[in-house]
Formats: sequence, structure tokens, C-alpha cells
Amino acid sequence: MTAPSASSADAHETGSDVAPEPARGASLYDLGQEGFVSPLTLVLVRHGVTDMTVTHALSGSGNVGPSLNAAGRIQAAKAADAVYRIGRKDWDRVPHVSRVFASPMTRTQETGGAIGRRVGAHVETDDRVREVHFGEWEGLTGAEITAREPENMRQWGLGNFRAPRGESLHDVGLRMDGFIVDAARQHAAACADGKDEARAWAVASHAVAIKTAVAISLGMPVDGWSRMWPQPASLTLLQLRVRDDGSIAERHLLAFGVPTH
Repeated sequence: MTAPSASSADAHETGSDVAPEPARGASLYDLGQEGFVSPLTLVLVRHGVTDMTVTHALSGSGNVGPSLNAAGRIQAAKAADAVYRIGRKDWDRVPHVSRVFASPMTRTQETGGAIGRRVGAHVETDDRVREVHFGEWEGLTGAEITAREPENMRQWGLGNFRAPRGESLHDVGLRMDGFIVDAARQHAAACADGKDEARAWAVASHAVAIKTAVAISLGMPVDGWSRMWPQPASLTLLQLRVRDDGSIAERHLLAFGVPTH
């Protein structure tokens, strides 16, 4: 086979036959089918560290606290900077974040507040994106629970077993899925209202909530949901291909647990 000439190669780099740059926010997976609105990207942000994160104590949604510690506040600020860069310096196929959600927990309200100030959006609280309710295990470490209830801890990690007076991983996945489905409907409604454009919304949430949102979106068997570990103040990007009627045709994981500090 004859190699292309230098002039031919130059033409492909600079000539009129060069494919145009994709529109900012255009889906990587848009095949041009009718019946779809522009994509919605959810930027799932795990909160910064608390004192309980450092000691590996289980901190669920049974209590509204704790607050971010000094290191966690710095992490939240760096995560907010990373969210601000989306569609500007980073992730050129994702639009700027225009909306910020947070769970009602203090640590996510603080993280969401840092993001909201950076992108110029107020924080909307949604109970569905809160952390798993650990019930009677709240405040204990995994090692302490395993020493007391080894089989229960093992079964909880497999997804369907509920912590005593608490939730299972599958419970959390179902409510996170409800949030995702509702977000898609709201996005489609906004598109139908004459503003059909790609959108990105940030969600300040928690480790278990984020991993279950990803797992249920990818159709993973529930016994594997516990094997993902988004680090504090990390970003996970989930892009939705949404139909005109607000239903979700496809969910694409663009990134999982990207560190920001």
C-alpha cells in the first residue's frame, strides 16, 4: 500500500475536509436518531472528609452530622474548582454545571455549598441522594461489626441484606435511581420548553450512594455493588441519553472517582 503524501496528510489536518469539532456538550454516543433531546450529565461529587471518615467509622444518614473537618473543607473547595472547570478547561464534551443538588447531611450541604458558590448556583436539597442508613451500625467501624456480626456484615456487602434498623445497598440504589429518572424527566421538560440544550448538574452525595447509582445504571449484579470505592471529594460523571418523553434510553459512565486533590 502506498503511503499518503505529505500534502495529502496536511490536507487532512488543515483542509476543508477536516471533520468539524463536535459541539460543546454533545454526547459522545449521539448517533443522530430522532426522538432524543440533548444529553444530561450528572456530576456525582463525594463529600470531603470528616473526622469519622478518617477513623473509618460508618457515617450514614441516621444522623445529620458530622461536619467536614479542616482537611475536608479544603477538599470541598478543590472539588468545587474541578466542577467549575468542567466544560471550560476539562471535559469539553460536557457543558458547564448549571444546577447543584446535595443530600441533607451536613457534610454534603457544606460540599454542595462550595460547589454552588463556585458555579453560581443555589443548592437544592434532595433526600434521595443521602447516604445509606446504617441503623444500629452507625458509628462503628467495619472491623467492629465484623467481629460482632460477621455473617450479617458479609451479607450486607452482597447487597440485599439490611443493616439492623437500616438500609441495604439495593435500597439505596433504588432511591438513587428514582433521583436519576426524575432528573431526566426534568431535563426533557426543559428541552421541550424551547431550551433543548445539553445540561450538567452536580450532586453532592456519598460513597455508598454514588457507587449504587453507578451500579444500577450499568445493570451490575447487586452482589458486586460494594466493590467500588469513590474517594472523598472525587468526581463521577454519568451521562444520560434521554428521549423526548423524558425516559432514559442509555446511561454512560464517563468517569468514576476522579480525584480532585
